Amino acid sequence: MRRVLAVGAHPDDIELGCGATLLAHSAAGDAVTVLVVTGGENGPGDDAAVVGRRAEQEQAARTLGARLLWGGLRDCAVVPDAATVAVVERALRETGAEVVYVHAPDDSHQDHRAVAAATLSAARRLSRVLHYQSPSTLTFSPTVYVDVTAYLSGKLAALGAHASQVELSAMVEPDAVVASARHWGAQARIGYAEAFAPTRMVLDLVPTPRQPAVDVPEAHRLTPSVLLAAPPR
Repeated sequence: MRRVLAVGAHPDDIELGCGATLLAHSAAGDAVTVLVVTGGENGPGDDAAVVGRRAEQEQAARTLGARLLWGGLRDCAVVPDAATVAVVERALRETGAEVVYVHAPDDSHQDHRAVAAATLSAARRLSRVLHYQSPSTLTFSPTVYVDVTAYLSGKLAALGAHASQVELSAMVEPDAVVASARHWGAQARIGYAEAFAPTRMVLDLVPTPRQPAVDVPEAHRLTPSVLLAAPPR
């Protein structure tokens, strides 16, 4: 079992960036936690929508099978200072996270940049830190992909919980989300994928049981001379 922490600046950031991957982690039996650093106070909608945004995020976390933590900082006022680093460090201590997902650093939204920088500082001793793409990401060159073909409907359900934002943003329309997953899937040579740019990604290569040798009949065995004589393809 892995312990996973996904960090986002605002409600719906995590679902949009890596929601299907978190569903895959949950399905694999991993312990998943999401840390939402602000309450999205400056997001779309009136005061009632802002108040309801907390309940929307709680519903989305349940859909992902994730525990929810709030950072308690103010939307559009996040800076990568010691206080923000401490918010992420506290979440890392509480969860014992081994894998961290967070915004890509090169982003036009100041909160996203600040949360990415603070998380990199807080997770400086961890060996698995991966960045996801947001609609406001500027440059993004992923090299790690997760097959999310089986989890796209769950991602859409988690995003649908954020009604106050989804209804007012073309960036999180289902068609756009599916098209993005198909694009990254094509890059990864699979059906649908979420893509990540790792700061660090250490693989655990667990030894597998040795397979029994297959008894090949003598007539079908290739001798060294046959192998050497075989024409190049």
